[in-house]
Amino acid sequence: MIEITAEVRAAIDRAAGDMEPAGDEYIEPADGLIHCKKCRGSRQTVVPRFRGSGYFMPRCLCPCQQKGQEERKAMEEQKERMERIKRRKAQGLQDRYLYDYTFANDNGQNPVMEKAHAYVEHWKEAYRDNTGLLLFGDVGTGKSFFAGCIANALLDRDVPVLMTNFPSILNRLTGVFAEDRAAFIASLDDYSLLVIDDLGVERNTEYAMEQMFTVIDSRYRSKKPLIVTTNLKLEKIKNPPDLAHARIYDRILERCAPVLFSGKNFREEGARATKAAAKEIVSKG
Repeated sequence: MIEITAEVRAAIDRAAGDMEPAGDEYIEPADGLIHCKKCRGSRQTVVPRFRGSGYFMPRCLCPCQQKGQEERKAMEEQKERMERIKRRKAQGLQDRYLYDYTFANDNGQNPVMEKAHAYVEHWKEAYRDNTGLLLFGDVGTGKSFFAGCIANALLDRDVPVLMTNFPSILNRLTGVFAEDRAAFIASLDDYSLLVIDDLGVERNTEYAMEQMFTVIDSRYRSKKPLIVTTNLKLEKIKNPPDLAHARIYDRILERCAPVLFSGKNFREEGARATKAAAKEIVSKG
């Protein structure tokens, strides 16, 4: 606001009849302008006319109004962010059980989970350097849970993530025109992180292998991180049985750091707990 000189004050006094303070406002004697009763800040300012002489006195926001506006804007942005995250989860976690694969649901018994926390905490570096993970080991050792925890944590940070598997991808590609197949495969690269669960369970037909390579190669060329889980032995991945598998596995090994999952079978342990709970329920009948 410009300095309140005698000339400016005279202009303010002439316009005083047009001033109508609201219930939470008052006219400040020191400058003759409208002020806020709460914060005492100015709600009116003085601006020289662009052409000609004189001044005009437009309304402005006092500090508490500015704060309120900023808070409303922040609330709206947070609401939009939460709605966006909800949409991302619906798109990226297509199987509902994946919603439960979170760090909050970790039983703390698998020491490898520390690596999942580290990956999330250093996501910016992983994304920048195109650092992926190859999670391998026996059935039920927590590979999918590990990957799901990463996926959910990043989705909660508003990062686009898709967790899927090759049977689902191949189903989408079956019977689709070539240009639509290309568009679908390209859409997978729109996600900042792609998680391919259970590599090796798909059928090894010539068509399937070709589509698998196209997906992995497209991801490789996108220079975006990839996480793969598999029950295959690392030795088999490093020494594939044929050229078709070699093309796929070489791309994965070049971009994905191997992480071994060993030890107890958490799936069998969970099944035993479920059976025990069911037995207790039916025994009450």
